[in-house]
Amino acid sequence: MDRLTPFFERFSLTARVFYSGRLCGSTGNHDSEFAGHLHVLKKGKLKIIQPNARQIVIDIPSIVFFPRPHRHRLRGPEQDGAELVCATIEFGAGMLNPLIASFPEPLVLPLDALPELAPTLRLLFSEAFSESPGRQAAIDRLFEYVFVLLIRSAMNARLIDSGVLIGLSDSRLGRAIEAMHKHPGTSWSLEQLAQHAGMSRARFAAHFRRVVGVTPFDYLTNWRLAVAQTMLRKGNSLKLIAPAVGYANATALSRVFTQHLGLPPSEWLAHSQIQTTPTGS
Repeated sequence: MDRLTPFFERFSLTARVFYSGRLCGSTGNHDSEFAGHLHVLKKGKLKIIQPNARQIVIDIPSIVFFPRPHRHRLRGPEQDGAELVCATIEFGAGMLNPLIASFPEPLVLPLDALPELAPTLRLLFSEAFSESPGRQAAIDRLFEYVFVLLIRSAMNARLIDSGVLIGLSDSRLGRAIEAMHKHPGTSWSLEQLAQHAGMSRARFAAHFRRVVGVTPFDYLTNWRLAVAQTMLRKGNSLKLIAPAVGYANATALSRVFTQHLGLPPSEWLAHSQIQTTPTGS
């Protein structure tokens, strides 16, 4: 199993393209509760306007990724416009997905820095600016593939300087993180995790926090709760979920869940189910 597989097993990836073409002027606010946004600028100049943050100006072909729900607007020049394609990305953005938490807000990368994406982006632009039958389904799936390639590139090229992507790229920490991902129900001790990494307990704990940004047990707790969230969405009972994610019973899991997420599991599930992924216009 490769190191990214557990994320795609635990979190459902869905992309929905909501804009393609030449943007002249401003869009409305792009905002959501459970989705991020991925914008691909093919040509032109683009301004990104965020509340209480500096304006970002991009004048070369680039990817702009808002990994978490974040209000922003886009503006293209009134005359020439900006050619771009935009999609919402649902990948556990409203959940404790540590992969999403690794990315800065926003991530801006020139397309020249991502040569491995070039063939897929050519297909994406070709489909996006056409009126071919099945266009929406094609560009949605292509955007999902672009997202996977973006994560792969970020990990392999170390485009991000902290978080689980960097941890997975570390030959020692990666083994311990993989073990947590595969077996969230195990009663892990610091010594057992350090053994997977081939390090002493003290060196492992310090190195993990320095690279990933949290302690090993904080990361393990977040991963367990993320798995619990996914299982809840699939209709599993707390009684079934608790041992699968390392808790003695449903009461223990509910207590930790509420402490970290501010809502008991039943209320969190009800809230997540009434939300729909917006089209972002």
